[in-house]
Amino acid sequence: MFPAIFLDRDGVLIENRPDYVREWAQVSVLPGALRALSDARLNGYKVVIVTNQSAVGRGIISLEAAWEINDRLVRLIRAEGGRVDGAYLCPHGPDDGCACRKPKPGLLLQAARELSLDLKRSWMIGDAWSDVQAGQAAGVRGTILLKTGRGAEQLALPKPPGMAGYFVCDDVSQAIEFILRQDGR
Repeated sequence: MFPAIFLDRDGVLIENRPDYVREWAQVSVLPGALRALSDARLNGYKVVIVTNQSAVGRGIISLEAAWEINDRLVRLIRAEGGRVDGAYLCPHGPDDGCACRKPKPGLLLQAARELSLDLKRSWMIGDAWSDVQAGQAAGVRGTILLKTGRGAEQLALPKPPGMAGYFVCDDVSQAIEFILRQDGR
């Protein structure tokens, strides 16, 4: 079984848009994200994107369009020498009551089953309290809230009740470096 680094997409790897990323032309990769995912010390980890895409459930974009954006992002990361072993998305709206929409851990649990992941040795990186909550609900080793995307706004809000410890990093590059140091790499 492998440790994983779970990454939210919008606000972590690409710029978050208040009107949703609706097509590839709107994708803007955050500075340092591609370089961070190409660090050779990531060998031994599975890198997994887990993203809520409520624009699908809200009827703003199609499920096919959401997958196309994810697939192109994965191809771009790999073309730049980066690592991504899987990408999972929740297409449901906030009121659909699904098991996969973060803060629920469904996407992480699905990835763990399909990719033979050891959640107790894994990490979750996100820009929202819901990302941190999903990681903690899945039982990962550590969770990191980034200041990119919605992260700075989230940090100004009250912490959700029952929140366990978490770490804060400026961006995904700093978060991956932090994880590698914690794991002695």
